Amino acid sequence: MAITRFAPSPTGYLHIGGLRTSLYSYLWARKTGGVFRLRVEDTDTARNNEDAMEAIINAFDWVGLNYDGEVFYQSRRTDIYKIYIDKLLESGKAYKCYMSKDELDALRTAQEAAKQSPRYDGTWRPEDGKVLPAIPEGVEPVIRIKAPTRGTIEFDDGVKGYMKFDANQVDDYVIARSNGMPTYNFVVAIDDALMEMTDVIRGDDHLSNTPKQIVIYNALGFKVPKFYHVAMINNPSGKKLSKRDGAMDVMDYKRLGYLPEALLNFLVRLGWSHGDQEIFSMEEMLELFDPNNLNKSASSFNGEKLLWLNSEYIKAVSNDRLIEELKFFDLDLTHHAKKTELLDLSKQRAQTLVELKKSVTDILDIPTSYEESGVKKFVKEDTKDFLEKYLELLEKNKDELYNVENVEAITKPFIEQNGLKFPQLFQPIRIALTGGTQAPSVYDIIAILGFSEVSARLKEALKRNFQNT
Repeated sequence: MAITRFAPSPTGYLHIGGLRTSLYSYLWARKTGGVFRLRVEDTDTARNNEDAMEAIINAFDWVGLNYDGEVFYQSRRTDIYKIYIDKLLESGKAYKCYMSKDELDALRTAQEAAKQSPRYDGTWRPEDGKVLPAIPEGVEPVIRIKAPTRGTIEFDDGVKGYMKFDANQVDDYVIARSNGMPTYNFVVAIDDALMEMTDVIRGDDHLSNTPKQIVIYNALGFKVPKFYHVAMINNPSGKKLSKRDGAMDVMDYKRLGYLPEALLNFLVRLGWSHGDQEIFSMEEMLELFDPNNLNKSASSFNGEKLLWLNSEYIKAVSNDRLIEELKFFDLDLTHHAKKTELLDLSKQRAQTLVELKKSVTDILDIPTSYEESGVKKFVKEDTKDFLEKYLELLEKNKDELYNVENVEAITKPFIEQNGLKFPQLFQPIRIALTGGTQAPSVYDIIAILGFSEVSARLKEALKRNFQNT
């Protein structure tokens, strides 16, 4: 049974890299009958943003990654962290450091000038036989962990394999600031231990934090979880993903008309695969996913694949679901008599819900203008004559125009008898009914709109001679 978590900082929106990490954690917990928790890492009060916290939770609700229990906020757990800071101080595994900011800056400047890696020099670290400086007046100390100076820090990473760091790469870093607020690497280790995390799945930008956190685990006698450091998502050029490439707010994908299932399907494949399969239901993800099979190399964001996946999901979900989704885009088809026909027709061409809405409204909305290039290409001198004849035919059969088959049955003979080619009739009709030339089948449009509306739009186009006014 795996216990996993997603632990974002509320300093901005939830982006797709974070959503992918949370998806992997969610799948592993659910697959093993375990627990998936959401923890907000908000100890850095200067950077926290309440709107960002709400945005993260809203994104989780939208994609349907349900977490277990309450949301944990680190800012509400400071009393717990203080208990463990005091334990480390009492056991001599942490100590108070009175080095001022100016002294620390001077130390770093000197180290950089000597081409050394900036690190704390241990001035206030207690050692046997060492005499510490006099405690300065008016300086509130920070608390530093007493990191090992010899040996190695080792762990087996589920993605990267066996990892080994020299212990001296981890200096005596600050675990509590001078105002008493604990720091990131300390509280992460405490929370993961107390929440009994068995598996920590996170981006490989956290790899360098892992030895620091293991120092805390070892100092307090906590069990170290299994780590999985997932490779980054790059843009198609292999560079860091930018907002322009797709690294935007998860909720922006909702606003752009993506279905959450399509986004999750897309993300699960950015770093994991099962043969050549591309489309995965949540049930299949739960059955097949294993973090031990995550790719070691970075993934490449492919916007075209995401659009393709989204179009497949739009075609696959029920019309009732699409009706509900379209309400977000201010289109309510609940009571439309031809809603089924409208959606069955329109969803075949739509890559996003925004495109689906446009396809539907292109049919339903009376055109206010006509595509000039289409008029120039398809509306000729004889167009008015055969459209008027076609209108007469439709009127004679107006009670039969309720389905595509009937419309087709009366139209095909008309085309043959008048020596027309299909575009000669259909494109002027499309322009008259929808304003453009890219609408779906004319048969479908006529069957959906019905005789009265088709007649009115054709007559208006003829009256205006397809001219925009």
